[in-house]
Amino acid sequence: MRNRLGLATLLAGTALLYLWDLGAEDWANTYYSGAVRAMSQNWTAFFFGSTDAGGTVTVDKPPAALWVMALSARIFGLSSWSVLVPQALMGVAAVALLHASVRRVAGPGAALLAGAAFALTPVAVLMFRYNNPDALLVLLLVAAAYATVRATERASTRWLVLAGALVGVAFLAKMLQAFVVLPALALAYLVAAPTGVWRRVRRLLAAGLAVVVAAGWWVALAELWPASSRPYIGGSETNSVLDLTFGYNGLGRIFGGGRGGPRPEPPPGEVPPGAVVVGPGDGFGGAAGWSRPFGEQVGGQVSWLLPAALVLLVACLVLTRRAARTDRLRASLLLWGGWTVVTAAVFSFAQGIFHPYYTVALAPGVAALVGIGATMLWRLRAAWPVRLTLVVTVAGTAAWAAVLLSRTPEFVPWLRWVVVAAGAVAALALVAEVWTRRAA
Repeated sequence: MRNRLGLATLLAGTALLYLWDLGAEDWANTYYSGAVRAMSQNWTAFFFGSTDAGGTVTVDKPPAALWVMALSARIFGLSSWSVLVPQALMGVAAVALLHASVRRVAGPGAALLAGAAFALTPVAVLMFRYNNPDALLVLLLVAAAYATVRATERASTRWLVLAGALVGVAFLAKMLQAFVVLPALALAYLVAAPTGVWRRVRRLLAAGLAVVVAAGWWVALAELWPASSRPYIGGSETNSVLDLTFGYNGLGRIFGGGRGGPRPEPPPGEVPPGAVVVGPGDGFGGAAGWSRPFGEQVGGQVSWLLPAALVLLVACLVLTRRAARTDRLRASLLLWGGWTVVTAAVFSFAQGIFHPYYTVALAPGVAALVGIGATMLWRLRAAWPVRLTLVVTVAGTAAWAAVLLSRTPEFVPWLRWVVVAAGAVAALALVAEVWTRRAA
């Protein structure tokens, strides 16, 4: 009963946070809101994600995220609320799925901590109150992670194929970014599923086929549709979805150059509140490199718990190094750790267009690692190396939060000193081991 009450409180608080005064966002990204209006008036425009009801040109993304908003507009009428409420509800659903994923391997306490960390990540609060495609992308990827956790428990083909299908649908929200987490999902299953190695490989191939089918059906239809009777594929140079996939929304984002490379101004409506636009060569999110997630433009959005997550990942992998191959906790560490490391690496070194709000895709991995890692180390705190790791993590997180808060000194100026004081008290309490289990 207490665990259900905790989950209900988490989800209700998340819903309140994401829905409160949502109308203040007005039409949010007018580029996508205009497309929703067009799609709610014409089914051909709906299918392709056209920016106008006449079907002249599509938006520069696939239409899956717009489908949700356009259906809402058709049912409830076109308004800023019918456009934005589905985004907020996706955020609540994503928090619920992350909670469920962590709870299965680390218990309800870790799940509540992970869910709260995810819900309160600044970039998550921003994007689940906005109408960019990232909300649906993150929801589907977290759902795929949950399905992978279920698949890994009993080597389930059904759950693994579902995970692949969910990643494929996520492709229809934001193209190749959906595939960034695929190595982490595959690694967790390949290492830990309780069946023979060749069965694991064959089932992963089946899941890969599900990815292709779920992502490819719309691409195939759009490519086969006569170009004269469909909208021009916005963002492409050859009126081709494949060109958009591998060019502007694909390799151009990673390697730069061409239409996917850095440019001085973003397309209309591309930048939501809080994003910062800089000059050519910095890709709107700071210079590429390992420092980007911690820099002036990105750090305050997502990096509050990123150092802690990486420390806890390494510590927990060391502690589980002798566990059985099928150990579910270590499999979850591989999943969320791979998610975090690969996503952070891709975002750090992307040479093309990069906006700080893209990092909402990093938030679930960071939150899950914090929930699992902190709970695991707390349970083993009797060992001095473990307790020392907790002390360093807590103190370091408080110090990093103070640094981030110092970058915006006009925002609640006294808060950083409260954070530093609380971190110091917590670290000393861990050293002295004065906290009871209930107090913790």
